[in-house]
Amino acid sequence: MKKIILCFLFLCLICTGCGKKQERKLDTLGTIVQRDKLIAGVRDDSAPFGFRDKNGNLTGFDIELARIIAKSILGDEKKVDFVPVTASNRIMKLNSGEVDILVAAMSITEQRQQILDFSIPYHMAGQAILSKSSNKATTLKDFEGKKLIIVFGSTSENNLRTNVPEVEILGFKNYKDAFNALKTGKAEGIVADDTILYGFAYNDKSVKILPKRYSQEPYAVAFRKEKETIRLLNKIDYIIENLQSTRKLDKMREKWNINTNF
Repeated sequence: MKKIILCFLFLCLICTGCGKKQERKLDTLGTIVQRDKLIAGVRDDSAPFGFRDKNGNLTGFDIELARIIAKSILGDEKKVDFVPVTASNRIMKLNSGEVDILVAAMSITEQRQQILDFSIPYHMAGQAILSKSSNKATTLKDFEGKKLIIVFGSTSENNLRTNVPEVEILGFKNYKDAFNALKTGKAEGIVADDTILYGFAYNDKSVKILPKRYSQEPYAVAFRKEKETIRLLNKIDYIIENLQSTRKLDKMREKWNINTNF
């Protein structure tokens, strides 16, 4: 009888161990595949990377890239849900698990690398100044003692404090409000990545982008900084490398008028 009881307990332990293996937590890639849907945080105020068309639909370079990632992982570019994010809330939405990845005109910085992981870059931007076409300024130094606009959560403020400590900075939550402030004369210019400013200059000839660039801003897909994202990061690195080697990224830039001079 004692042997029977011991055998029974042994079998229970084996079954319990098997159950634990079956309940093992999926990593991020596994979760996406099981859900059959990618959830991507994107911008809706950052033309030409992420914005809304005349019908209110999300479109742009980053939107197209997210669809390519969804197709590579799930076999269908439509299997992606987009969650609009801003420069100030995108990291929170990623780390809270609301989105799987950020494809949101986000540049790699040392500070961000402390709390996030990044793919290889898919675009190299540079910070520039957007001002009214009538403005005679040609460099950042010409704005000393004047007002310049930044968007909260971007890298623009640190660059301004370093290069022109005497400038007065006005902050806004998104680029739409920042551009409206420039148009209504609340400041002399906007400091942001040139790729963001192209969208405004392309659609409005009353503004211009000054020629000098004040930084290099490598754009990349952002991930939660945890071991569960490693397979997904490697997968997306492979996708971006393929887009680069086949020159599809170049064709996408041409399509969205990126790197165009105004």
